[in-house]
Amino acid sequence: MRPIHTVRWSVAIVVTAALTLPAAAAPACTAASGPLATPLVELYTSEGCDSCPPADRWIAAQFPAASAPGAPIALAFHVDYWDRLGWVDRFASPAFTERQYEGVRVRKDAFAYTPQVLLQGRDFAAWRRDNARAAIDAAGRAPARANLELTAATENGSVRASARAHVADAALARQAVVTIAYADSGHVSDVKAGENRGVRLAHDHVVRALVAGRTGALDASATFARPAEPGAAATVVAFVQSAATGDVLQAVALPLADCRP
Repeated sequence: MRPIHTVRWSVAIVVTAALTLPAAAAPACTAASGPLATPLVELYTSEGCDSCPPADRWIAAQFPAASAPGAPIALAFHVDYWDRLGWVDRFASPAFTERQYEGVRVRKDAFAYTPQVLLQGRDFAAWRRDNARAAIDAAGRAPARANLELTAATENGSVRASARAHVADAALARQAVVTIAYADSGHVSDVKAGENRGVRLAHDHVVRALVAGRTGALDASATFARPAEPGAAATVVAFVQSAATGDVLQAVALPLADCRP
């Protein structure tokens, strides 16, 4: 996947070169991955898509905002190509659309669509089936192909985060990209136009900002400003992914409630 460094709207992102916080920063907290893979589930959705609300509800039901360490991680990316139908999704970003399109290219899929669910970087159309959770849990029993450590600190309305990965396989390491996302939950929208006109939508695990490191660098660092419309259960998520195949090698989540100054 190509690195994504900007998103549209109010969340400010500053990519920093250092992986350590300055001495004056608030105390940091850290999360580290374990020996087994932590499944990463990605949802590509839009408030302008009338087939998306069931997927939004599924994400909320299957992945509680507060989960135990090592539990599967969900991220909802709102794409902007539905905005042309008359309702502008305030969570949508062209960068998230680009991420979805780049995934289609890397995986050699036929096309992009919504709602699309990915599991470990691969299309997961089985999310609609009764046994979908069993497949996700099975992914979490596979040995991890990378180790990942994520550190975050909150100060003055912003979040500083850094992540570093270790990938034992040298060829895999050369294609690895570390990405950090800021996500939150508990959002509600009363849609007034487009395919979901008159519908109240609820969203959890919404990605508000995203920063990726360089391919092969095995680290990433960012400063996120708190969004103007903050949600609940703010969480920083880091994951390491193959730029060549899109496969997610490992992921880790760090709830910011655990990182108070």
